[in-house]
Amino acid sequence: QVQLVESGGGLVQPGGSLRLSCEVSAASGIIFNLNDMSWYRQTPGKQRDLVARITSRRRTTYADSVKNRFTISRDNLKKTMALQMDSLEPEDTASYYCAARIVHHLGGPEVDYWGQGILVAVSS
Repeated sequence: QVQLVESGGGLVQPGGSLRLSCEVSAASGIIFNLNDMSWYRQTPGKQRDLVARITSRRRTTYADSVKNRFTISRDNLKKTMALQMDSLEPEDTASYYCAARIVHHLGGPEVDYWGQGILVAVSS
């Protein structure tokens, strides 16, 4: 079984910073490849949107709204991912979700896994 656990959310003032972390927890041997890892965010009544994505080779993609403010990173050995969020704005307030695409065996399909989400609130 695979679990994604987010941490690091909370309340911050506009202009401040937060660092989100995501850890992939799994029994030994059930992950053949940990492929793309991503952060999404969602506000009530709206769809879940991609914030940033990082491939296993650390190629990154960002939503236009967070470019030059957010930085995604990963540690392949530790199976962790982080999102450094700087210059936060009230519009960044949302629940943030960690996602990972995992291949369980050679030649197998990619399977998407999600964390339970963590709240980030930007307010004075």
